[in-house]
This record gives sequence, structure tokens and C-alpha cells, in this order.
Amino acid sequence: MTEPADTARPHPGAHLKELRLTAGLTQEHLAERAGLSLGVVKKIERGGVARLDTYHALARALGVRTSALFESGAPHATTRRDDDNLDLMPLRQAIAPPVTFSGRLTCPVGTEPDLERLRSTAAEVGTAYHRDQYGYVARVLPDLVHATHAAVAHFDNGTEHAEALRIRSDVLQMAGRYLTQVRAYDLAHTALRDAIADAVQVGDMEGVAAAVYQQGWLLMRQGRLDEAEQVSIATADAVEPRISRATRHTLGAWGKLLIHGSAAAARNNRPAEAREILRLGRTAGAALGTGQAVAVSSWGRFDWRTVAFQGIENQLVADRPDRVLRLSERLPVASGRQGRLFMRRHLLDVAQAHLLTRSPDEATGILWSLMRETPEWLRHQRMAADTFHDALRKSKRRRITSRERELAAFFGTH
Repeated sequence: MTEPADTARPHPGAHLKELRLTAGLTQEHLAERAGLSLGVVKKIERGGVARLDTYHALARALGVRTSALFESGAPHATTRRDDDNLDLMPLRQAIAPPVTFSGRLTCPVGTEPDLERLRSTAAEVGTAYHRDQYGYVARVLPDLVHATHAAVAHFDNGTEHAEALRIRSDVLQMAGRYLTQVRAYDLAHTALRDAIADAVQVGDMEGVAAAVYQQGWLLMRQGRLDEAEQVSIATADAVEPRISRATRHTLGAWGKLLIHGSAAAARNNRPAEAREILRLGRTAGAALGTGQAVAVSSWGRFDWRTVAFQGIENQLVADRPDRVLRLSERLPVASGRQGRLFMRRHLLDVAQAHLLTRSPDEATGILWSLMRETPEWLRHQRMAADTFHDALRKSKRRRITSRERELAAFFGTH
């Protein structure tokens, strides 16, 4: 259903056992209620790991929030390899530079920063990210972040200082988004925290909304569902526009925050709250009519389909794959590459629903199409790899097809 929460965090096995015993359930009864095998429950309670959708199912069976399984405890024993740190060294040096008594350790600027060129370069990087050109983004971002630090330091007051802060906020948002995509979560958090601080300093509430939206995605990736819902809804309340006067961009920023709030509530086993938040999101989508709000360098695109996709995803999180497929069939068929890209995350939900309804070939077909159309994006979607592995395991054929062979090579399945 959803991507695993793959951050360092306290192990949920002890909490699961405690909640199960409090509910008066045996491991067999809990497994039956959750629709899981007894072996999965035993593995988790012994200290094994599972995908986040498995924890959702257990939380539903126990009648608790998913986040209850991840209460505070001892740090996880697994650590990242040094190779991971070396790969990200340029971005680490730009986003988290060492500090002295006088502030950041930065290089002196030889010439006056060109704010217009910085803004233009930032826009180019945002476009490259949405085109899945991650290699280009990774190469350009470190120097761009350094350049924005230099601009903020050079223009230390007035309108130019405010503009430099806005640009740095946008660039740090892009860095946070990229780092979340590649699962460098702690560094992503630093980038987004600083992006929010810059936007707050210049009173740019749309910038705050955009950065908090990215933070919500990061928190959900980490399994910090309570916080993801809280920051999304608190910020949505702060930026809620007067519908009759709102611009498309304002509606989009507000709507996107509500989408993340609904997603977090749904994943946290709070379906009633997820529905209520999504109802507000429909207000933003309806206000746009057939139009679309676009913010390439921050939250992407928003329209009525964004709300529809989230509603369908919430059904998948609630383990209703049949409803996912019925609702998906009602959506208009996307036309053109941009239309397909806009709905690619939704297509992963549809693939997962096909798998859950015992149609592994349908799931594989969707994944193969996504691999051909948007390989760089798909490579970073752990949900896609898990869906394919499960589809391959559940396939009734003795020999794999050419498409399955291609996907196996793509996902590194042996």
C-alpha cells in the first residue's frame, strides 16, 4: 500500500506485544484480525521489520493510531555506511556548514551576487527535478545553496536582503525535496527547517506553506504521522484563503497542505479525520474549476484530480482495494506525457490494488509502463519495488515473461 518508513527509530515489536496483550488477544487472533499471517506477527514481536502498510493493518486491528507502535525507545542499532555520507558530502557542506562564533563558515564573495540569475537558476533546477533529472539536480544544488548563502550575507538589509532570503528558501526547499527522495532524511530536515525560517523572516506565507508541505512528506516517510498531520493542518489553518479572492497559487498551496494532512491521518488509522480534512481539500479543488495551480519549484501541481487521487489512496490505506479500482475507473484517462506524470503516484496505488485483488499481471503491466515512461522517478519508489516482488511471487506462471525480466533487472531482483 504505502512506502515503508525507513528511518532510524525505536522498534515497534515491544509496543505491538504490549498493545496486543492489553487488548486480550493472542498472536493468532491479532493476525486473523489484521489479515496477516501468524509468522508476520511473530517476526515483528521478535524484533523483525515490516513495511508500513503492515503496521497500518495491525493498528487497525488493535484500534489504535499507527504511530502508537513507534513510541520513544532506544535508538535503532543499524547505522548508515560511510559511503552514504561521502556521496552527499557536497550537499552536506552547503546545507549544514560548520559554524564559528560569528556564524556560518562561508567563502568570501568576489563580486556582487546577481539575484536575477540566482532566481533563474533555481527555476531551472526546479524544472529539472520535475523532469526526473536527478543527476543534474545533485550536481547543481550544492553550488546553488552556497551562492544563496553568499547572497544573504552580502545583502544584509533592505529589499535585496528579503529577495535573497526568498530565493534561499526556495533553493533549500528543492534540496529538502531531493534529499527526501533519496532518503537522506536528517539532512532534508535541516534544509526544510532553514527554508521555513527564511520564509517566515520575510513574511512569505506561501513560501512557508510550500516548505511545510515538503516537511509533511518527509515526516510521513519517517513514520512520524502525528507530526505530519499536525504541521500540515496548523499551517493550512494559518494560510487558509478567502475563496472568493484567492489566487490559483494560494489555493494550490492551501490544498496541498490539506492533502498531506489527510494522507497522514489516513496512514495513522484516523479515517474520520482523513475524510474531514479531504473535504476541505475539495473546496480548494472546486474553486479552481477545470484549472490547475502550479508551483514547479515547491509543491508541484494541484487541481481536483489531486484531491481525487488522495481519496483513492486513503481507500488503499484502509485496505479497500476493490474500492480503489472502482474509483480509479471513474477518473478520466490521462492524455499525453504530462498527464501520465501527474498521475504516476496514483498508478502505483492502482498497481497495489490489483495485486491485493489477486491480479498480479495487471500490477506488473502498470509498473512496466511506468518504468518505460519515468524510470528515474520509479527507481526511488520503494513501494514500486515491493509491489513487483510480491507480484512476481504471486504469479502462477512457472516462467517469467520478458516484461518481468526487464522489471527484475530494473529493481535488482535476483
